[in-house]
Amino acid sequence: MKKNLALIPARAGSKRVPGKNIRSLGVHPLIAYTIAVARASGIYDKVIVSTDSEEIRRIAQYYGAEAPFLRPEALATSVSPDIEWIKHAFSQLPDKFEAFSVLRPTSPFRTTAMIKRAFEQFKSLPEIDSLRAVELCKQHPGKMWVVEGKIMRPLLDQSHLEVAWHAGQYQALPKVYVQNSALEMAWVRVVAETNSREGKVIAPFFTDNIEGFAIDYEGDWERAENMAAKGKAMLPEIDFAPYR
Repeated sequence: MKKNLALIPARAGSKRVPGKNIRSLGVHPLIAYTIAVARASGIYDKVIVSTDSEEIRRIAQYYGAEAPFLRPEALATSVSPDIEWIKHAFSQLPDKFEAFSVLRPTSPFRTTAMIKRAFEQFKSLPEIDSLRAVELCKQHPGKMWVVEGKIMRPLLDQSHLEVAWHAGQYQALPKVYVQNSALEMAWVRVVAETNSREGKVIAPFFTDNIEGFAIDYEGDWERAENMAAKGKAMLPEIDFAPYR
């Protein structure tokens, strides 16, 4: 049995940033950087790209990933649950694995050191089902509101508090973390046992600074280009010619 599988999801139909997975950031397509760090980390027996696109498939293979199947169109929509394409990927692979990671191309500044750090944490916690990358929430839910007609109410009930969170300083609020798309790790058994990619016992993996940065909107793309051009963030090194 092979131990560790890296799954890189890369459907063709992104709406917020069209064609983002194969759009050039620096000199290489965005997906190339995720493939590069997954391979260089040394912890994966296979690096598999799940895509519905022949073009993405060719690019993924050029950068050293395997793309032995195409994802069905029904599993590649903007509302397709992750668990469906993950189960499809498992069904297409002849090898069996103990653990898998989901590494999304939208996080180009993750490093091999980050992946190794996460894997060491994952191995050290045999009682968990999965591990997920998180970071401190910048927009605290204690200061969020639900608008109902001409009035609004706090998203979270704060009637039990002496000082409502929406009336307090950010530093005084309880720490809340938001998931980012840098990394998820889970035992393969979790998929069959819970029909989910994460299971019920989930550990936090705290990303540092730019590690959890994700390109979800055009403004994120511009920021990524700017940071890379000015040396404020380093793209993973790829030591061969860009795909043309």
